[in-house]
Amino acid sequence: MERQSTMSLNASKNLAAPSWPAWNPNFPSAGSRDSALTNHGYQQATRLGQHFKALGLTFTHLFSSHLQRAAKTAGKIREAQSIPPTDDGPAKTVPDIVELPVLMEQDFGSMEGKKFHHRLPESKTSGKHHDRQEDKGTEGFVEVESKDNMARRADTFLDEHILPLFGEASKDGEPVVAIVSHGIFLSTLWTRILLRLPSKSVVLSPQLQEMARPSLKHLGGWSNTGFLELFFERTEVKNEGIIPHLTPAPEFSQSPAEMLAADEVLAKVELPESATKETTESSVSVPSNSTSHITRGWSTTILKINGKDHLQGLKRTGGGVGSSRHDTSQRRIETFFKRRKVE
Repeated sequence: MERQSTMSLNASKNLAAPSWPAWNPNFPSAGSRDSALTNHGYQQATRLGQHFKALGLTFTHLFSSHLQRAAKTAGKIREAQSIPPTDDGPAKTVPDIVELPVLMEQDFGSMEGKKFHHRLPESKTSGKHHDRQEDKGTEGFVEVESKDNMARRADTFLDEHILPLFGEASKDGEPVVAIVSHGIFLSTLWTRILLRLPSKSVVLSPQLQEMARPSLKHLGGWSNTGFLELFFERTEVKNEGIIPHLTPAPEFSQSPAEMLAADEVLAKVELPESATKETTESSVSVPSNSTSHITRGWSTTILKINGKDHLQGLKRTGGGVGSSRHDTSQRRIETFFKRRKVE
């Protein structure tokens, strides 16, 4: 099952992070497995790119998981940013996509490619309890990637690719960053970002303040191509006109169960119990030399959580077509007809 998400970062900086979640009860799990983008996923990715363009986001940096379902989504985002040359000027320069294995989804080990409710031979246990029940000494058994390893991957990405951009904000314009990855990993990435931010420096946008949310650490699930949008701003030169009337985000509102019941869910994927327990907590501490890069003099505003406005009105094609692998050689029917020249 494809599922990718995006994190969008504005810095004084913007960070947008779209996601492709990994689990669906009716489809094989796709963690580190390089599953293809479906026809429906391709439409979602196309809409996402157009949506970012309509919002006026001009990305200066595009990072993506190297898995094709995420990389192709990043490609559609980049494609929408392109502007061909005109009589008034040259073509717009669009940054290349940086594909990174550290942004890949959690590796499900022996559960890769198996359905959520897959039952093991001679067992009444569903697949989500696989890592507990199956004998770990069995030949060929591979454990689920640990929360600590995912945390280390997230820290590596932040230290090598994101934190250096905060020092460049005043040099070459303001960085606007898109990170295309996967639901479980992006949840881990968000918690690692939080660890580097000062206490009470994160706020919710006015729109999000009207909605019930759990703690900042647990923002909820991700939809296909749903995105988290963050805005980072220097507190010393805060522009009150950009994001008015903001208040610190509450530590708690209502329980996750109450929040999910009230929230409108679109292609929401329920994570297996083993995966959520593996990724929500980590014993890995932030490298001591990393925090100063981001924590001093910056505030963070959460603009969107699981943004999915771009999916409104989009329906999956029936007859299994929407779930079929996308063929890049396919053409839309209107391309077979010549356009009449305007006199």
